[in-house]
Order: sequence, then C-alpha cells, then structure tokens
Amino acid sequence: MADSAAKHEIDELYQKAKRAKSDNENGGGEVGKEIECGNILSEFKTTKVLSDSAREKNIFIHGKLADQDAVIILEKTPIREDTLAELFTGSTLKLEMKNDIYSTYRLQAPSQLNEIKTTVVCPATEKHIKKYQRQESFLVEETGADYQSITLPYIQKQSFSVQWVYNILEKKAEADRIVFEDPDPTVGFLLLPDFKWDQKQVDDLYLIAITLQRGIRSLRDLTQEHLPLLQNIFQKGKEAILQRYQLPASKLRVYLHYQPSYYHLHVHFTKLGYEAPGCGVERAHLLADVIQNLQSDPEYYKTRTLYFPLRVDDGLLSKYKEAGRL
Repeated sequence: MADSAAKHEIDELYQKAKRAKSDNENGGGEVGKEIECGNILSEFKTTKVLSDSAREKNIFIHGKLADQDAVIILEKTPIREDTLAELFTGSTLKLEMKNDIYSTYRLQAPSQLNEIKTTVVCPATEKHIKKYQRQESFLVEETGADYQSITLPYIQKQSFSVQWVYNILEKKAEADRIVFEDPDPTVGFLLLPDFKWDQKQVDDLYLIAITLQRGIRSLRDLTQEHLPLLQNIFQKGKEAILQRYQLPASKLRVYLHYQPSYYHLHVHFTKLGYEAPGCGVERAHLLADVIQNLQSDPEYYKTRTLYFPLRVDDGLLSKYKEAGRL
C-alpha cells in the first residue's frame, strides 16, 4: 500500500508539471505559481552523490521522490553557435584575474542560455543506482563456450525487462520522438534520439536504431540470416540522418555495444568526434565490421572470443569469478 501511495503521489507531481507546462504555453495562470507547480524536484530529498565528472559536466544523485528511490542526472548543456551573439550581449561579467594579455572572468549568462539538462529515473531500482555509481571495472574475456555456459544462463535467469522498448516499438511511448521508421517486420527499425542528446546541436548527435524484430539479444545472436537487417539499418539510418541533420556518413560512428545495456538489438549512431559513453574499443563494435565478419563467417559471433568491461558489483562478473575465468 505504501508503494502504491508513493507512486500515486509521484504521478500527481508529474501531472502538476504537465498542467503547469500547458498553462505556460497557453498563457494562463500566474507565472510564479506555474514554475512552482512544474518543479517536481522540489520534493526530491538527496541521499548521496553517486558520481560526477568535471570533464563531462554532469552529476548523478540518488535520493527520494515521494518516498520512492530516484536517480537525478544533471548535465550542463553544450554552448551552441547560434546563441553566441545573445550570450555575448546579454551576459554580465565579473573580473577574477588580469595579467598582461590574459584575463579571466566569471560570466553570468541569461537564464534561457544557462539550462541544465535533467533526467529523472523514478522509481529507481537497485540496478539503476549501481549503474550510475562510480565503481572499479574489470575486462572479461568471453569465449563462445563461456557465453553458453555462463553469460546466457545469467541473462535468462535475470529476465531483464525490455517492456519499455516494446512500448516504443508499439508507439505507446515516445512516438513523437521517432526520426525515421521502416515498418518491415523482418528488416525494419525505428530511429530516435538517445536521451543523452538534447537535439539542440549536431556536435553531440546521438541516435538509436531499435529493431522491430524481437528475440535478438546481442551480437552473440547474430548470424548470416541477419545481414539484410543490419545492412538495412546501416544504409537507411545514414540516409535518414543526412536528410534530417545534413550530416554525411563520413561524419558518423555506427556501432553496437557488447555487452549491451539492454537485451534487444539496437544500433548506436553518434557524430564522429563526440566521445559518447561506451564508444571505446573495449565495448563498441563498428556495424561495418560486424557486417563484414558475418559475410566472411556466418557463425562468427557464435564462436569468437569477445572482450567487455564489467563493474565490480555486476552479478555477471561474480559468475565469471565463480567459474575461475577471472
């Protein structure tokens, strides 16, 4: 009952935020009151900072929202070229240091240019909390036999939910965010922005292609029969991005993760030069390479030894330690 009441309270907070947004867009209500009603974070109680990065200018916070565990992600948005004129003319400067030709200032930008992208995960599970917590990682060596005897049984036992993915595929959620759709049930996919991208500039472009075909968990499930699907995503995904964002294929990094963050086949499209999370060699596999590998050997990913990082608290890492593989 307590969980149900807390969920109801959270739903009420979200509804207030929606009503405030609607009133604001329609010009109704008192401005101050709308802002207060729209701020669901006013109810958030901080427990601890899970991690932060001065380089990436973000912070991950665990706390309570209406008595439910929640994770709040705060991230400074990039400076956009089309806002520079307003930034220079509308800001205030406070001198901190001057030495010869060098001077340092603290710049206070106009509020509309000083946004913080905020992501709310609520209710957050223990897995969410661990996901965002700073932890030591280990590189795992997984043979084809290891996958069958260790990794696959672990995945099946955990029964990781991908219902939120099915909600997208069935257009029960995020339908307004779809950039491109190929409805073919065998080779079709949906292309939509990743939540890490605020869509205000292409310098950090990040889109995800989610396959309509279900039952393909990861690289390990791919065989030659999936080549038409992969080639279709590769070609049409690049074409859609060129048409929508005027970004050519030569400026794109197209890849799959292994291990993936969720077990429904999806492909990442990011702008070359943007250091997206998980784009390192220990986890990312270029889609072009995946296609060529399957063309050369239809069972390539059934037998190939693959490497991937796991964090110290990951249950799969424990299984590898128990099996003497680490």
